[in-house]
Amino acid sequence: MEFRDLKSQYKHLEGEINEAVGKVMADCNFINGKQVQELEGKLADYVGVKHCVTCGNGTDALTMMMMAWDIRPLDAVFVPDFTFFASGEVVSFEGATPVFYDVHKDTFNADAKSLERAIQAVLEEGRLTPRAVIGVDLFGQPADYKALKAVADKYDLLLLEDAAQGFGGSIDGQRAGSFGDAATTSFFPAKPLGCYGDGGAIFTNDDEVAEYLKSVRVHGKGTKGKYDNVRIGWNSRLDTLQAAVLQVKLKAFIEYELEAVNKVAECYTELLKDVVPTPVVPEGFYSSWAQYTIRFSDEAERVKVQDALKSAGIPTMIYYPKAMSAQQAFAEDKQYIDNLNTRELCTTVLSLPMHPYLNEADIRIIADAVKRALA
Repeated sequence: MEFRDLKSQYKHLEGEINEAVGKVMADCNFINGKQVQELEGKLADYVGVKHCVTCGNGTDALTMMMMAWDIRPLDAVFVPDFTFFASGEVVSFEGATPVFYDVHKDTFNADAKSLERAIQAVLEEGRLTPRAVIGVDLFGQPADYKALKAVADKYDLLLLEDAAQGFGGSIDGQRAGSFGDAATTSFFPAKPLGCYGDGGAIFTNDDEVAEYLKSVRVHGKGTKGKYDNVRIGWNSRLDTLQAAVLQVKLKAFIEYELEAVNKVAECYTELLKDVVPTPVVPEGFYSSWAQYTIRFSDEAERVKVQDALKSAGIPTMIYYPKAMSAQQAFAEDKQYIDNLNTRELCTTVLSLPMHPYLNEADIRIIADAVKRALA
């Protein structure tokens, strides 16, 4: 049994993917081929924004927005404490300070009230200048951007949507990648829409930001040719091969994968809702289910269930075993508020196998194994 079954996906898409990759190989147009621009147009249309700028990976996408917004030392950027390292790493990379705020236990996503407490604590201290908020679409579901935007607007902060796990999710029909002042995503293979390597993208409605990003990703190039460099940039281009793969995968994602993974989630929830706390999707929200994460009463119970599932040949993962604020890399950064929900989640969450090709028989095997372990 696979945790994220990319092998089954490839079997379904093998002919189309091989044809798309073969076209790139035959043309030998490996860098900035037409497939890259085609993909950017399709992604922008799907998300519902003016511009999609692809890049080398999701971390670069976040960093490029920090650069576009001129985030610098003595700036504070507010980041959920329960997320992947990159969301905070990119802030420190610019010399700024990540300030971690808490999440809701039931959705795993950003808590706007905790965010406001963190902002107020920073303002009261008076050392840092609040500049931006990062909201993370954890496990496939968009964060509550209405609540986050209200806080960001109140304190005149920029709002960045980290949609690395949320591509395909939506709120009242508005798709992930279109919230905030800009959004980023990742095409890491295990993401809802993944390529066969690294890849990322930024979504924006701002023409000037889009032009800046296109320049920065290619060594700060200008408009007068390959050797016209108008700013300091770096090399972060999406390979044409990956763009070709993503076009095939995007079509499948839209046509049936997103619906299929939601049916898997519904089946899990029906089988486990009376056994363990299952993920909550608020009214009006739609998830792309990057993960299906359940919770336990304590760490000992989690270990018991995880060990039982491993013995049964069922893979699981813990996202995330350590809070961002507890990472050694951030040890010198002041923690402004106590994020109790994050601390609890780090010791109680467990993610089960989740992908569009998971059949009902396997879902029942997994659910039954969880039930037996808790009996």
